[in-house]
Order: sequence, then C-alpha cells, then structure tokens
Amino acid sequence: MSRPALSSDEISERGQALFDEKIRPTLGPSTRGKFLVLDVETGEYEIDRNDLAALKRLRAKRPGAPLFVLRIGYPSAYRLGLSAVSGT
Repeated sequence: MSRPALSSDEISERGQALFDEKIRPTLGPSTRGKFLVLDVETGEYEIDRNDLAALKRLRAKRPGAPLFVLRIGYPSAYRLGLSAVSGT
C-alpha cells in the first residue's frame, strides 16, 4: 500500500514544526551550522556538516521518505543568487 504524496508546502510545514517542537530543544551549540535531514513522517533525522552525507544516511534507512533539510541556526539551508563581489 503506497502512502499519499505530500506537497512541498506540507513537507516544509511538518518539518519545521517537528524541528521546533521536538528536535531544537535537544540540540547544543556544537550543532550550529550543521545540516539536519528529517523524515517528516517518522521524525527520524541525521545531522552532519555535509548535507549529502546526512541525506544519504537517512535515504538508506528510509528510501522514498519525504525529507526536510535545514541548516541548524540559519534561516535557510542554502543561499541562492549572486553575492556581491568587488571588481569589475
């Protein structure tokens, strides 16, 4: 029996809520800047400085699970766009 697919918004909302309510209170300062990959269905997660390493570990345990990624202590996991560069 397959599970119904979650929308990106549902994954984001569930992931942020799980992080804020259950995970954030248990984390220490040493995790700031690390990536957290979270299965929004089970609450299982992996933390690593390398986002792909954490993702691969959780995917190996939960193939096909809806995953939420965040960078601990930052407003977003990734920054998009150009940064200001001096020069030309």
